[in-house]
Amino acid sequence: MVVSPWSDLSARAVSAGLLAGFVGVASSFAVVLQGLIAVGASPEQAVAGLMALCVVKGLGGIVLSLRARVPVALAWSTPGGALLAASPAPEGGFAAAVGAFLVCGALLTLAGLWRPLGRWVAAIPASLAGAMLAGVLLPLCLAPVRAVAALPLLALPVVLAWVAVAAWKRLWAVPAAVVLAVALVALTRTAEQGEPAAALVLPLPVWPDFSAAAVLGIGVPLFLVTMAAQNIPGMAVLAANGYRPEAGRLFAWTGALSLMAAPFGGHALNLAAITAALCAGPEAQPDPARRYWAAAVAGAFYVVFGLLAGAALALVSLAPPLLLQAIAGLALLGTLAGALRQALDSEAEREAATVTFLLSASGVGFLGIGGPFWGLLAGGALLALRCGR
Repeated sequence: MVVSPWSDLSARAVSAGLLAGFVGVASSFAVVLQGLIAVGASPEQAVAGLMALCVVKGLGGIVLSLRARVPVALAWSTPGGALLAASPAPEGGFAAAVGAFLVCGALLTLAGLWRPLGRWVAAIPASLAGAMLAGVLLPLCLAPVRAVAALPLLALPVVLAWVAVAAWKRLWAVPAAVVLAVALVALTRTAEQGEPAAALVLPLPVWPDFSAAAVLGIGVPLFLVTMAAQNIPGMAVLAANGYRPEAGRLFAWTGALSLMAAPFGGHALNLAAITAALCAGPEAQPDPARRYWAAAVAGAFYVVFGLLAGAALALVSLAPPLLLQAIAGLALLGTLAGALRQALDSEAEREAATVTFLLSASGVGFLGIGGPFWGLLAGGALLALRCGR
């Protein structure tokens, strides 16, 4: 006898799913917007990309969770958004970035279907992966300091709100900062700049331009940070809560969903980590067999937010870019701390990791290819030389 999944739905799962959805959006949407704008998207294209990511990951999370009855929470690549924010706009503009997004999606799919590629990514030394991620995050994490200096009346209250709420409950710190920032922008900027941009946003397909510089400078690093900082930890969260889905199949799904979002400006999708812990833990439901509904409810929240993403365009049109960068930086401080710890954990690999970190954070590129690619390459070469002695 087949039991209907509706019988597993519970108020606790709905509550956990709504919390996960809200935290997943409020804590990092500014990172995504800043990243897309940095690589050449107009504000309308950036918000359309946000919409595509929300709708696709929401529908994907609903289908995967209900089909497998496992809490498969999906997310956009927050480290990937930070990578974009630290990258120069590629030659060819946003079309070249979209081409790189498609390559990243193809690599994510291939990593799930072809095990050697997945093993190669997993074989990258953790110190170098952490150093590259830390270098990518550093410029954005400095934005709160710059914002307080340049926009004290807007940024200082936001930072203080983040500090105060974090002392009480860390999970709510960034959402609280976002809510206060929206209120301050609405109170202070509307009078100066007039009415915000129209809230109606439609999907905006972008014809991709495939260039070697964009693929190597954006597509490949985006694939690596998404796998190393999101997909692999996402599987670890599921395993820690007693779920053992086939990793390759889920990785392939994240790639396929990324390919669906990429033509509309979405950079990458992956397995969630923090929001997955909210959906897969006992807080969502005492019975592990019924927790999948939390991930499905989170997916529904993402779809609704995606359809209403035009509201984000109003914020982008009114808020100073530095304030949005500051919010993104606050959201990434914990990730930066974890990446630095991972980078410096091994004394034998510390020098190579430092080289990777410095090149990744430098903002300097060669041959049109950004620092993170060269940082990983230089750190790997130095580590190979040290090991070859």
